[in-house]
Amino acid sequence: MTRADTGTERDRAGGTQRWVTRAIIAVAVLTLIGLGFLWPRGEAPDLGIQPTQYVDAEVIQVERDVCDAVEADALTGCYRIEVLLTSGPEEGDEGVFLIRDTDFAVPEVDVGDQVVLLDVPTSPPPFRYTFSDFQRATPMWWLLGLFVAAVVAVGRWQGLRALAGLAGSGVIIVIFLVPALIRSESAVLVALTASAAIAFLAFYLAHGVNPATTVALAGTLVSLAVITLLALVGTEAASLSGLASEEAQALRVTAAALDLRGLLIAGIVIGALGVLDDVTVTQVSTVAALKRANPRLDRVEAYRGAMQVGRDHVASVVNTLILAYAGAALPLVLLFSQGAVPTGRLITSEIIAVEIVRMIVGSIGLILSVPITTALAAAVLTGREEVHPGHDHGFGAAGAVELDDTLAVEPRPATAEAGSVGDEIGEGGEGGTGDVEDVGWDDFGPREDPI
Repeated sequence: MTRADTGTERDRAGGTQRWVTRAIIAVAVLTLIGLGFLWPRGEAPDLGIQPTQYVDAEVIQVERDVCDAVEADALTGCYRIEVLLTSGPEEGDEGVFLIRDTDFAVPEVDVGDQVVLLDVPTSPPPFRYTFSDFQRATPMWWLLGLFVAAVVAVGRWQGLRALAGLAGSGVIIVIFLVPALIRSESAVLVALTASAAIAFLAFYLAHGVNPATTVALAGTLVSLAVITLLALVGTEAASLSGLASEEAQALRVTAAALDLRGLLIAGIVIGALGVLDDVTVTQVSTVAALKRANPRLDRVEAYRGAMQVGRDHVASVVNTLILAYAGAALPLVLLFSQGAVPTGRLITSEIIAVEIVRMIVGSIGLILSVPITTALAAAVLTGREEVHPGHDHGFGAAGAVELDDTLAVEPRPATAEAGSVGDEIGEGGEGGTGDVEDVGWDDFGPREDPI
């Protein structure tokens, strides 16, 4: 690559970075406006949910007995469960609840189990307490602690910052996303605003404020916009009403103003964000690593090399995504498969079609995020000079730098080894023999002069 070519690459990279930075700043401003405009205000509407009281208890005795049937004037077999209440106004007292043989939804309960009971003080003593669930707080806290320890042990300071971003994402969901949806705001606008806010917070907290993070964020936001458009078109074309689940049907009765189709689209957008984070960060990191390995790598070579990694990533992640949706819907498929409904009609029924549309839309957005992000990364991170030798401002650096700062690259002698990295990715540094194909972006097109 000649000195003139190097200057041209540097000018192109600087110009592209400025446009990406301006676009990210514009999206940040729009996100803040959206947060202010859609922020939940006033009292939440009544969703028709009756107040309930739950208490914790420990099973101390299980006896076989005969009880009155609930739906008929008859007797039925049951288990009489004695418990010691460990929370609530009657803490320390003993109580009793029944599990009838006809209560198929209630699992088996043994002595020593920690359970959650629905407490209705106005009911007669034998019917005051009803089994609700098992207590799971302790094992879940242990698992959470193990997760945090693993993240910090492997990711160290960056892992700790990633956990801070995760906590911030949870706060946005709790204080903005859910309350705004309850107040019947536009579900699509709320989901896009919340997703953008989560992306800004998670990316810059975890990876620092640097050009590589900005590129990954830009690729994620563009992909989210594509997913939103596909979700809008897909739900409309498939005539999905959002009434597939029992919970949605209950909301239709108790909160008729809610846009259930909008809630479905919002769920698709929010669900896709986490997977996009993984893919876009990987692609930008790959381009940055290739550039550090061979500082003379141009944008076309960087794009082609990173896309080899991207194709492998897409193949594995899409497979994971599809299997995850299939696994979640497997009990439902097994249930319906026992009926007389033909397979074709079963698959196109709304309760199954919702998951299929969700899976396909998310997968398309995931696939498109790879070339989009890789192209942006190759355009911004190649053609740069090492202006800060010895300081790592690369992707995931602990120190934050300005958005217009440059990506530092460790100086390397321009030996044949440097060119061999390019050879391995298909085009060569100096002496590469592969032909450069048109990658689809004018700015990425191969130059006529030899590299």
